[in-house]
Amino acid sequence: MSEAAGERRRWLASTDLDLIVRVDEADSPIAFQLCYDKRRAERALTWNSDIGFVHAAVDTGERQDGLRYKAAPILVEGGRADLSRMTDLLAAASRRVPPAVAAFVTSKLRQHPAYRRTSR
Repeated sequence: MSEAAGERRRWLASTDLDLIVRVDEADSPIAFQLCYDKRRAERALTWNSDIGFVHAAVDTGERQDGLRYKAAPILVEGGRADLSRMTDLLAAASRRVPPAVAAFVTSKLRQHPAYRRTSR
């Protein structure tokens, strides 16, 4: 997520998720990337007003053959977004997330086209 002039990034992390939020000069959230299931099969949901939602898997750069150095993690095509899982993880971490950020991300998750189908 690149930043325009006056924008900053806030990075919030827990064992199960990373939430990177772009904020404007007034410290209001304007875009986010929610990386979840960090200990299982990490995936990332990115939202910004220009492109909407993009879901990806995280290729950690680990190699099974043991003959190569670890590469940098990259985002790859990621399949279906697990919105229920993201919502649950965000709710569990929300007491450590600023209320305006939690409300922004939750609101955007509810706008995802698959939200009604996959969420409780």
